[in-house]
Amino acid sequence: MERNVVKLWYDPEGDFIEVIFERKEGYFRETDDDRVMEKVDIEGNVLGFSIQKVSSMQGKPFEVALA
Repeated sequence: MERNVVKLWYDPEGDFIEVIFERKEGYFRETDDDRVMEKVDIEGNVLGFSIQKVSSMQGKPFEVALA
């Protein structure tokens, strides 16, 4: 049985969270929300995302679409 594993890193000093769905070569690109960057591979498949300025969220939900 295949397991889906999500890796999450929180950097309190940098005030950001990074979530990776698949460890693969890729790059970060902007989304509609300035706080969120999505990581994609060369074909545009989403590999993960990062959220900057986490402390500014203060329990306020937000929504962003990943490619």
